[in-house]
Amino acid sequence: MEFHSILFETPEDGPPSGDVDEPDFFGDLNLDQFVNEAIRGFDEYHLEPFFRTELNRESAVTYRHEVMQDLDGPDLLLAVQAFALAMRKVRTCLGEAQRLYYRRQKQWWFLAAATHYCQGARAFRDGLSDAGPKSRGLKTFGTWLAGHVRSGPFMKLCNDVEEVRAALAAVRYCIHLDGSTVTVLNYDDEDDYGTWVLGIFERFKQGEVKDHSVEQKDWPEMNHVEAQILDFVAELNPHPFQLLDAFGSDHADFLDATTAAFDREIQFYMAWRGYVQLCRDAGLKFSYPVVSGATKSIRCEETFDLVLARKLCADKVAVVCNDLFLEGPERIFVVSGPNNGGKTTFARTFGQLHFIAKLGCPVPGRNSHLFLYDRLFAHFEREENTLDLRGKLQDDLMRMHAILQAATANSIILMNEIFSSTTLADALFLCRRIIGEIMERDALCVCVTFIEELARLGPQTVSMVSEIDPGNPSVRTFRVRRRPADGRAYALSVAEQYGLTYERIKERLAS
Repeated sequence: MEFHSILFETPEDGPPSGDVDEPDFFGDLNLDQFVNEAIRGFDEYHLEPFFRTELNRESAVTYRHEVMQDLDGPDLLLAVQAFALAMRKVRTCLGEAQRLYYRRQKQWWFLAAATHYCQGARAFRDGLSDAGPKSRGLKTFGTWLAGHVRSGPFMKLCNDVEEVRAALAAVRYCIHLDGSTVTVLNYDDEDDYGTWVLGIFERFKQGEVKDHSVEQKDWPEMNHVEAQILDFVAELNPHPFQLLDAFGSDHADFLDATTAAFDREIQFYMAWRGYVQLCRDAGLKFSYPVVSGATKSIRCEETFDLVLARKLCADKVAVVCNDLFLEGPERIFVVSGPNNGGKTTFARTFGQLHFIAKLGCPVPGRNSHLFLYDRLFAHFEREENTLDLRGKLQDDLMRMHAILQAATANSIILMNEIFSSTTLADALFLCRRIIGEIMERDALCVCVTFIEELARLGPQTVSMVSEIDPGNPSVRTFRVRRRPADGRAYALSVAEQYGLTYERIKERLAS
């Protein structure tokens, strides 16, 4: 049975060839931080392209969900981890075989690599069989691996490994040292003087004593004396070393490409599991989303910004979760409320949810239904660039123009407090025009704004408000709820912050 990939259901889905550029929205959504932290410690696998490649079909997403769910089983997870360790030993031994200088030592490390490969492949075949995976990906690979282990080339590799190792293990020799002269002889039942000396001194042993022996460093590299001794041993015992020579020639390409690709790709799942473990340990929920490219009714309960939540969990700080949904004609979240109240975090969460869903990973939250978009665009506020000789307003307009030119009905657009550099009247005029364009395209959108009128432009818009503590308007709850915006909480919060409430002004005038 042929096996394509544990990450990509079909060749059309991937894997990508070479590097994949970081999407433009990564920095705005802090997804660059997510990827960099997730792949930390996985450098040898070069996972960046996998974390930057979005899936575009519902079945391709489900394919990964199935593998993820299989890996939630402890037996299968342990089998995968053991196989990864065996393959890491294979690469280490092959690396030593390339790095070392003396021929026979290089051959030994190559033989060690093949030994680990044979043992690891057989053990993983048995582990998959015992665990009984249910996913299409792991079931297909298990069938392929069983066939690979039964194949003639693999069986010959394993038999040759055992033959060469047995032949080398049977070699016995003696070394006679006379000043600077070293003589190598075949072993002929000579007495083991080391054992004899230890036996003499055993009678003087009086319990545990301090060990005065000098530690010997066990370097992988042979020195020239050791290499010459080994050459003499090979002359005295030619057959085992002839087998070792032939092994390197006969099995120069023993590492199967499909096995090596699986070993690399399965680490995507392991890197994801490692990244979210802090959040899971803190009790935060993840769910496998229902993704659809046909319906734009979306929902996710108790969701959160994954990157921010992971930092908070590391610091033992509670994470505030929010609910979101769009149904019927609704397409646009208009998020308003006081500054530093969680509005931008809400926009990032919305973008992260959909991107993570297109990676085929569980998303933060419960009961998730998400849209399989074609492109995601993010327009977040940036510092003015003095080198391009454009003002901030012009830069905002040019960026939004480029987004609207490229966006389709299946796109997602995230806008975070654009046009903040102009007057309220101008910002309202421009935002109305832009949201009108988005409505015509029927695209999904999150608009973080201080202009509450935008939430009342039609049935496609939904007002979301970041709330404050009713008992203390200066305290943010970081909850973003679906309700009409009235602006009063924000005004009261600002007045409280600057000492301009009615009570404070009366106190100041009275004094």
